[in-house]
Amino acid sequence: MGAEVSLREVTSANLAAILNLSVSENQQELVASNAKSIAEAHYAEDAWFRAIYADETPVGFVMLSDVPEKAEYFLWRMMVDAAHQGKGYGRRAVELLVEHVRTRPGATELFTSHVKKEGNAGKFYRKLNFAYTGEEHEGELIMKLEL
Repeated sequence: MGAEVSLREVTSANLAAILNLSVSENQQELVASNAKSIAEAHYAEDAWFRAIYADETPVGFVMLSDVPEKAEYFLWRMMVDAAHQGKGYGRRAVELLVEHVRTRPGATELFTSHVKKEGNAGKFYRKLNFAYTGEEHEGELIMKLEL
């Protein structure tokens, strides 16, 4: 990997760069655009979102549903720009997100989900020790990581 991966706040200074990130055309229906994610985050009380950086270059976006009063944590969105995939940035970003969730009240598990379409992120999440729960939500398969 080489580059140091970090999670940084999305601000007016980096917003345009984050909005310009996108997955490849064949992945477009697997994850929402960063514009949609950021808009949803601003209307959701439980959204915690960050830009993924490799050194000083924005390479992706991650969003967590963070509900500490119920100890519920859900990796809501995760994307790495098509030009930066396969470099370990997504894996490191999820590891950093897990470190963050471990600091949250009552956190014992982190959930995520993915669409059932070909090319989905299931294999990626399994490599990070997420396991299928056997549940579905709105057509997406639910996965869980024991913390």
